[in-house]
Amino acid sequence: MSKVYIIGTGPGDEELLTVKAVNVLKKCTAVLYDRLVSNNILNYLNQDCEIYYCGKEPGAHYKTQEEINEMLVKLAKKGHIVGRVKGGDPYVFGRGGEEVLALKEENISFEVIPGVTSPIAVLNYAGIPITHRGIAQSFHVITGMSAKSLNTNFKSLAMEEGTLVFMMGLSNLEEIVSKLISNGKNPSCPCGVVMRGTSSKQKKVIGTLKNISEKVREAGLQSPCIIVVGDVVTLNDSLSWYENKPLFGKNICVTRSEKQSTSLKQKLRELGAEVTAIHSIEIKSTASNLDNYINKLEKYNHILFTSVNSVNIFFDYLKEKRYDIRGLKAKISTIGKATSEELEKRGIISFLMAREFIGEGLVEKLKPHIKKGEKILLPCSSKSRAYVYDELIEAGAEVDRVFIYDTVCGNVRNAKAFDEVDAVFFTSPSTVANMVEMVGIEAIKQKKAIAIGRKTNEPLEKLGIKAHICKEHSEEGFLKEIESILK
Repeated sequence: MSKVYIIGTGPGDEELLTVKAVNVLKKCTAVLYDRLVSNNILNYLNQDCEIYYCGKEPGAHYKTQEEINEMLVKLAKKGHIVGRVKGGDPYVFGRGGEEVLALKEENISFEVIPGVTSPIAVLNYAGIPITHRGIAQSFHVITGMSAKSLNTNFKSLAMEEGTLVFMMGLSNLEEIVSKLISNGKNPSCPCGVVMRGTSSKQKKVIGTLKNISEKVREAGLQSPCIIVVGDVVTLNDSLSWYENKPLFGKNICVTRSEKQSTSLKQKLRELGAEVTAIHSIEIKSTASNLDNYINKLEKYNHILFTSVNSVNIFFDYLKEKRYDIRGLKAKISTIGKATSEELEKRGIISFLMAREFIGEGLVEKLKPHIKKGEKILLPCSSKSRAYVYDELIEAGAEVDRVFIYDTVCGNVRNAKAFDEVDAVFFTSPSTVANMVEMVGIEAIKQKKAIAIGRKTNEPLEKLGIKAHICKEHSEEGFLKEIESILK
């Protein structure tokens, strides 16, 4: 049954997205979004969801409000579950009411999903409380976009002792300041302007009504901005927290598959970075290739896992086939700490673990433990190198190399997402090749490139991209070095 959801997604920080919004996004079969939506919001959509950019920008409307209303109605009548995705809250200068009235007129079912509104969240991230005991007991939120033309009661606003917040008013800043002062507001009243609050591009200018316009021009602030007037602005230094994080102001692109990138994204956010997730690799299971080997699993002396994906796909396959893993007699070894940890989640401790994130490290450690004629199972990606297989065959082992998954190129859900990125973290040669296909080599050359190891760096070198190579070939090593890399 068709339905339209008017969805508020918050002011920018992906983690301010509500649980309800996430659940609804996963149900949508068609989505309309605009420029103020966070880079990663579209990653919550299903792969087959239709995506339409509405792109309303100051002075350049890709679609008028009437056209958006018509699209919502048209898609709903086609039978879609439609998501109209908006930054902030749909009913706080979001024109959500107009869209709902258009749906109501056509008897189309709808729901409105509230979002964390930017007048509250952006000021919070800037260290400015919108109210504070003994300083401001009220606040007023006013559209600044139409300050020249709307009949705003500046005389009344100028008399208010509470906090005044003007939304979308950067182009009218001088007009707003002038009208407040001419209507009696003290020119020395504290005033702040916050650009792109809660994102890596957040920038804050603090002054008074008298000098704020000049300070904003000097700082080069651009829309979207929030203007805040009142004594609460003086608390910005004492209550600042977001700007004090070590990676504040940095936007890092993580190129791993969705499942593999979850932990890394969270750790980077805790350090203050904004994370743009471009899943350059998607994993397609081909575990059915194990069908010819499942009846002889107990005969293997060693099983080698070269990635987290190989562990998960292999053991998920055994579970699906109701294979009792107590039948495995093999010694199980891994490449990389993450692969070893994933194995431990299955209740199995690695016999050997190569810390270096390449096959050479595992072969070097494993060779002394292999006897001639021993049977080895190597479940891996169809795109994995033949090095481990070749070396073990040369050592006299009988090796079954089984391709249990394919890595395929992902797709960019939000075409503008990569524009915001400062640094790109590559975790395999495949991520390099796929990112080049997805965003283009010239776009990558404009960013700082970081490679998890030498093998990952090789295709970057061939492309003429100078990358920083992590000293430790692991996610942990990257996190240890990231602050110094981005200085």
